[in-house]
Amino acid sequence: MDKTLEKIKEIIKEPISKLNLEIDSIEYKRDGKNNFLNIVLDRINGIDLDTIVEATNIINPILDEYDLIDEEYILDISSKERG
Repeated sequence: MDKTLEKIKEIIKEPISKLNLEIDSIEYKRDGKNNFLNIVLDRINGIDLDTIVEATNIINPILDEYDLIDEEYILDISSKERG
């Protein structure tokens, strides 16, 4: 799975950089009956909800096109928490 996550990082990095976003982390995990692909994004001045939606609209079709994960999963895109 590590190679798959690296490939995902590689294929979404450039498209989301157009929104001045960078990838903080990518994790694939099972929680109960569901699998989750968690992608945490970051930007210098933080990320609002509209940007998360915009990033999701960029990332989701890319993941569908490459179809790197055989199992069904829930895509969870969020911003890095700032403290």
